[in-house]
Amino acid sequence: MARWFVRGDIDGFFGLFIDNLVQLILIHILCRHACGMSNDLVIGCILPGAAVSILVGNFFYAWQARRLMIRTGRDDVTALPYGINTPSLFAFVIFVMAPVYQQHAGQDPQAAATLAWQVGLFACLISGVMECLGAFIGDWLRRYTPRAALLSALAGIAVTFIAMGFVFQIFESPAIAVVPLMVVLITYASRQHLPLGLPGGMLAVITGIALGWIFYALQPNTVGDGTLVWSTWKPFGQDYELGFHLPKPVPADALALFQSGDGWKYMGVIFPMGLFNVIGSLQNLESAEAAGDRYETRSSLLTNGIGTLVAALFGSAFPTTIYIGHPGWKAMGARAGYSVLNGIVVTGLCLIGGVTLVQNVVPLEATLGILLWIGVIITAQAFQHVPRRHALAVAVGLIPALGAWGYQLINVTLLKVGVTLSEVHMKFGDNPADIFIHGVIALNQGFIITSLLFAATMACVIDRQFLRAAGWMAAASILSATGVIHAYALTETGVANRFELLAAPQFAFAYGIVVMFLLAVHATGHSSSDVSES
Repeated sequence: MARWFVRGDIDGFFGLFIDNLVQLILIHILCRHACGMSNDLVIGCILPGAAVSILVGNFFYAWQARRLMIRTGRDDVTALPYGINTPSLFAFVIFVMAPVYQQHAGQDPQAAATLAWQVGLFACLISGVMECLGAFIGDWLRRYTPRAALLSALAGIAVTFIAMGFVFQIFESPAIAVVPLMVVLITYASRQHLPLGLPGGMLAVITGIALGWIFYALQPNTVGDGTLVWSTWKPFGQDYELGFHLPKPVPADALALFQSGDGWKYMGVIFPMGLFNVIGSLQNLESAEAAGDRYETRSSLLTNGIGTLVAALFGSAFPTTIYIGHPGWKAMGARAGYSVLNGIVVTGLCLIGGVTLVQNVVPLEATLGILLWIGVIITAQAFQHVPRRHALAVAVGLIPALGAWGYQLINVTLLKVGVTLSEVHMKFGDNPADIFIHGVIALNQGFIITSLLFAATMACVIDRQFLRAAGWMAAASILSATGVIHAYALTETGVANRFELLAAPQFAFAYGIVVMFLLAVHATGHSSSDVSES
C-alpha cells in the first residue's frame, strides 16, 4: 500500500521548506527596498498569491508521485520538488520591476511601486503562458536532447550558484554552520540511521538553532582576530507583524499592461526567462528519471505553467518551477508527503505574515547544510547517470555556469561599492585587470541554454553523430543572432539584454563556421556505430 508519509518526508520537508522560505524572504526584501512597495502590498497580496501557487503545485506533484507508486507497485517514489523560480525572481526584480519604479518614482513613489508590481504581474503571466506551451513540445525536446546535456546544465548551477554560494556563508560562520553541515553530510552520505530514528536534516537544523542561540547569548560577534564571525543573525533583530491575509484575485492588475508598452518592452528579459524555465523543468524531469522516477512530461510542465499563471492572477509577480534537486530529496528518503507538508506550512506562513518571524528565530546558517548537500548530489548525479564516455560532455557543459557565477561575483562586488560595469568599462577599457569582462558577460547571457548546447554538441561528437551535432551548433548560431544567448548591452545601470536581429553577430558567425566544419566531418562517412557503450 502506497503511504502518504514516511520518516524521510521530514528531512525532505526541511530541505524544500528552507528553499521556499529563502525565496519568500528575498521577495519581501527586494520588493520593499528595490521597488518601493509597501508592506501591505508585499505581506497582504504578493506573498499570499505566491502561497496559492506553491500550494497548487505541491499538492499536484504529491498526488502525481502517489499515483506512480500505485501504478508501479514501488514505495520509493519521490515527488518532484517545486517552488518559486529563483533566476526569474532576480531577473524580474532587477531588470524589469526596479527600472520601472526608478523611472517613475520621482513623480509619485506609490504609483510607481504599483506600476512596477503590474509590470511584474505581466512578466509572470507571459512566463506562465510560455511554460504551458512548452508542455506540448517538451516530450519532443526531451526525446532528442542527450541526457548529458540536460544534467550538465543542472550540475553547473548546482556546483556554483547552490553549492559554492552556501559554502562561503557556512565558512563565514563556522561555529554555527559547520556542525549542521557535517551532520547532514555524514548522515546522508552514510545512510546511517541515527538513535531514536531522528532524521539527519531535523537534527542538523535543531543543532544549528541551539548553537545560534548559545553564541548569541555569549554576545561577541567575532572569533580570534575578528576575521571569522560567529553569525550575522540576531534574534528578533527586525520588525514583524502577524495577521491574517487571504489571497486576493487581481486579474485587472495582471492584464492592465497588455495594451501598453510598459510591459512589452521588457520582452528581452521575459522571453529568455520563460524559455529558461521550460528547459530547466525538462532538465529536472530528466534528473528525476535518472534517479528512478519517470514522470509524464506534459502534465508536469502544464502544472508548472498553471502554477505560474495562478501566481500572477493572485498578485505574485514570480513564476514557479519544478526545482533542481530531486535526487537529493530522494537520497534523503523523501516520498510524497514532504511536498504536501511544504505546501501547507509555506501557505500558513504567508497567510499569517510569518515569514519575517521565522527570520527572527532561526539562523540561516543552521539550514544551509541541507541545501549544500542537494547541490553536491546533483553534481555527482550528472556524471554517474550518463554513459561513461559522455562524462566529457558533462564537464564541457559546466563551463557556461562557471562563467555566469564569475559574472555574478564581479557584478555584486561592484554594486556593493556603488559602481556599475559600464562605469568600470569607461574608466579602464575593455579588459580591466585582465579579467576579459566582455567574455564573462557574454558567457553569462543565457548560460543555461549555452550549457545545454555545448554539452549536447559534445555528446553527439563523442558518438560521431556529426550531423546531429551540426544541428545543435546551428541552434546556437540562431539563438546568438536573435539575442537569446551571448547578446548584451552595457548601459548606465549595468548589463541589459539585447533581444533583436543580429544581436550577437560574432557568435552567430563563429557557430555557423563550426556547423560547416561538422558537416564536412560528417561527409567523411564516420558513424556512431563505431562507438562503444562504455
